Amino acid sequence: MFRISSEKKRGRIVLTVEGRLAGLSVGTLEQCWREVRTNSPQEKFSVDLCGVSFIDDAGKVLLRELHRQGAQLVAEGCLNQAIVREIAGPERKKSQDGPKESGKKSHIIFYTILAGLLLGAPASWCQSAKAQSTLPANAPSGVMKLTLEEAVKLALKQNTTQRIGLITAAESQQEQNAARAALLPQADLNVQESWQRVNIAAEFGGSIRNVFPVPGVSLPNHVGPFSVFGAGAGFSGPLFDLTLFRRYQQSGANAKAAQQDSVATREQVILLVVSQYIGTLRATADVQASQSRVNLAQALYDQAVDLQKEGVGTGIDTLRANVELQNEKQTLIEAQADEQRSLFGLSRLLNLDPRQELALADALSFFDLPQPETEPSIEEALQRRPEWKSLESQIRAAEYSKKASSESRLPSVHFSGNWTELGTDPSSVIPTYTYAGTVSVPLFTGGRIRAEVARANLEIQRARQQQEDLRNAIALEVKTALINLNSARNEVAVANLGVQLSQQEVEQARDRFKAGVANNIEVIQAQDSLARANDNQITALYRFNQARADYARAIGQIERLYAK
Repeated sequence: MFRISSEKKRGRIVLTVEGRLAGLSVGTLEQCWREVRTNSPQEKFSVDLCGVSFIDDAGKVLLRELHRQGAQLVAEGCLNQAIVREIAGPERKKSQDGPKESGKKSHIIFYTILAGLLLGAPASWCQSAKAQSTLPANAPSGVMKLTLEEAVKLALKQNTTQRIGLITAAESQQEQNAARAALLPQADLNVQESWQRVNIAAEFGGSIRNVFPVPGVSLPNHVGPFSVFGAGAGFSGPLFDLTLFRRYQQSGANAKAAQQDSVATREQVILLVVSQYIGTLRATADVQASQSRVNLAQALYDQAVDLQKEGVGTGIDTLRANVELQNEKQTLIEAQADEQRSLFGLSRLLNLDPRQELALADALSFFDLPQPETEPSIEEALQRRPEWKSLESQIRAAEYSKKASSESRLPSVHFSGNWTELGTDPSSVIPTYTYAGTVSVPLFTGGRIRAEVARANLEIQRARQQQEDLRNAIALEVKTALINLNSARNEVAVANLGVQLSQQEVEQARDRFKAGVANNIEVIQAQDSLARANDNQITALYRFNQARADYARAIGQIERLYAK
């Protein structure tokens, strides 16, 4: 959380800033500064940035203005100190830096930054501006920096699996439209012209002389050729057919099931993106922790070299510190490779151009939440999960299929007809028409209806078995997510305490080594303890955020939470 407190120390008003100096927090600090300046215009001021985990561009502009108005900027950690030096200029650096101060703070190089990034991030995932949603077709330029919310929204637009799910749902909708068309009247327009020649012997089964014997008259054996022209409309449609109506209801239920399957695919894509994003944040935190350990190992190696030159340290201490430095450098290289691979995986999920560089705008964060209750969570999951709704629609579709097969035993009534202008040519046409009504009653179907009804019953049984299995699976997912969420919350508290204790251990071991009371074995062991503590802290934060995402997916709320 972002917090500002003020107090008077040694005749100077000190504004202590904690958290991320970014976004709305910049305006809060500016307002607080103006109020203090108004109330105490003659007092000297200082801005303590030791508890700040991140400063964006707007925050830097504000700090530069505060320094111009006479405020003293106090920072701790390499990143914040670099920002202050950039603002205050080289004179500030010369007056503030010294051998004693540098020696005392070298044991927490980058660790303060890491702890601030991990613990001081705000509860909301979304802090930065809206990222670009489309990439240039030929050559992407620049780095695409995404928050988690922006990554989820981009995946919902571009992920291939999500798109295929939408296409499948659209196909089911068109199948429903086709089934509805069978219930509506059909009409068509026909225009034709033909030439015919008729073989009379073939039509009457013999020579025309034998059919129509006329003495003294020779009759031809064919007629034509002559032309026939016709133009008109034909129509048909059902008057009463329950089978067609049930098929339409079945297609509607299938369309709803396909829509819910598309929603389930959508939520699965969101979960994959969230998990990959959180995993990438973990990899980034590992890189920051590894870099911090490299800086600390470098400082300890330099200290061992200095002590050896002064005759206080030994060669084995210097060698031991150098071995530890090389080990930490190797760990950093591995962590950087893991981060890049994780970014590639996220880019693949977002379906980005492989040439597009990607960066994350968020950081692993922790914000305590009330532990949800199990039974209400399960009930909410059964009401919201799209897989459950899809199975319910599939059961209704099977029931409609059963009714359609059973009601096919009933009579069906259809009508048809046509109206045509018919003649030998367009100038001699006369109107002709045909109207017909058909009543069809099945008498014997060879067991087809009975087999269709039995198949529909089996389909209903299968869907109900799947529904029962899904009920148990959803309940298990919710319970597992709640256990993981509670466990991760406790892990974060323990890991934070472990980091604090490890930092104290490093400080004390380093003081003992500097005083010549002990060799640097204690320092190396304290370094290892701090490394494990930082790894535990990163892992705990990762597990907490992943458990939170898993719980949101289990109760069907992941899109509402991560794609607002």
